[in-house]
Amino acid sequence: MSAEGRRRGARQPLRAVDDAVLAELRAVLPAAAFRPVSEHYTTEPRGLFRGRAGVVLAPGNREEVAGIIRIAGRARVGVVPFGGGTGLVGGQLMPDGPAPIVLSLERMTRVLDIDPRGNTITVQAGAILQDVQQAAAGAGRLFPLSLAAQGSCRIGGNLATNAGGLNVLRYGSARALCLGLEAVLPDGSIWHGLKRLYKDNTGYDLRDLLIGSEGTLGVITAATLRLFAPPRAEAAALLEVPSPAAALELLALARTHFGEAISAFELIHGSGLDFLRETMPELRQPLAPRPEWSVLVDVGPNGAADPAGMLAGFYEEAAAAGLADGGVLSQGEAQRAGLWRLRESIPEANRRIGALASHDIALPLAEIAAFVEAAVARIRALGDFRINCFGHLGDGNLHFNVFPPRGRGRADSPVPPEEIRQLVHDLVAAHGGSFSAEHGVGRLKVADLERYGDPARLAAMRAIKAALDPKGIMNPGAVLARGAG
Repeated sequence: MSAEGRRRGARQPLRAVDDAVLAELRAVLPAAAFRPVSEHYTTEPRGLFRGRAGVVLAPGNREEVAGIIRIAGRARVGVVPFGGGTGLVGGQLMPDGPAPIVLSLERMTRVLDIDPRGNTITVQAGAILQDVQQAAAGAGRLFPLSLAAQGSCRIGGNLATNAGGLNVLRYGSARALCLGLEAVLPDGSIWHGLKRLYKDNTGYDLRDLLIGSEGTLGVITAATLRLFAPPRAEAAALLEVPSPAAALELLALARTHFGEAISAFELIHGSGLDFLRETMPELRQPLAPRPEWSVLVDVGPNGAADPAGMLAGFYEEAAAAGLADGGVLSQGEAQRAGLWRLRESIPEANRRIGALASHDIALPLAEIAAFVEAAVARIRALGDFRINCFGHLGDGNLHFNVFPPRGRGRADSPVPPEEIRQLVHDLVAAHGGSFSAEHGVGRLKVADLERYGDPARLAAMRAIKAALDPKGIMNPGAVLARGAG
């Protein structure tokens, strides 16, 4: 047997949490760290997965996290890190295998430091995203990561999945917003990496390795994050556009017109507005009749410029070029918030309608229009499916969701969801895109990673997993198939 074969063969199977493990945990943790096993920790938001838990632990500090990991390593018990539980790909729960330790960061929520002059904030990983935003605002600064789940998702989970959200166009994803990390590695050691440096070329970047690893290489316990000066004023416009191709031309025009002041550029399909009218009729829709395609543009200059005036000039230029045909410009913050409420309510409307197959994808900007045209044609050829294509056009992230024909449900769809999902992902791959843009791989997309992933990259990922987590205890079965590495 080769050395590689001996190494793989030496890995012993994981065990379930048993009385001996519980006794060890009780010896090193306070009673407050033990949580009842409930649906909160074992069910993902869409109900696609149900997880298992031998025990749910909520440590209060990094030392307690390290103690848990050391015990789990000795006993060969899996550890599933749990943030806010808002992930949509099953990364926060384990549906099969020996019952693991579910490690929740819910008691580690402190703001450790805030430096407005240095534009940094350091927080424990269990801090709720919205609380971090408010802490930054209290210091006259902006933390720009913005997600629909920001009232319940936690910073550790945001970083573990490299969350994107609404402001990636201007500020980047979670990775770009993080300067330093503190983490407990799979051997129970604590990495003290809470640096506030913008430049640090001292070897391998463990920060970037842990961000996006979905808890498979360690547990993030704290982070130093970037802050920004907030815009002096903000305004938004909802503009009707002829097509996704025209929306892309409009994006290029917006970048030229606004420069760094453009915060978001969202593509909205008419189906999303129909779903809102069907499920949330109380929401006012300002465009009538509803457009087939529209974009929501948000700008916020840092100087003294008037954003509403900037948008008005932009619209005139866009209309003259045939890229916009009507729309509304916000007059004040209340109207701006109303436009964003429409956009941010679309995922909930989708949930109420009931998607057959949801796709969180990314494409090169130059490929988006061709992909949308091809994907819609291929799906429509299969049957009278409803399609809602929307998302963050500025960074190429689309949510391409397919719904059963009107009057039919998921269970009686004429085409299985798996067939639709593979069709869409095959088209994404053909157009040079990614099957996972901002939600991660989790457990839902492990097979997709095997199917579409570059072989050399997958081999490197398995080698990294084997090197850092040789016992395979960290979030088993997430990202890489169980036993990989």
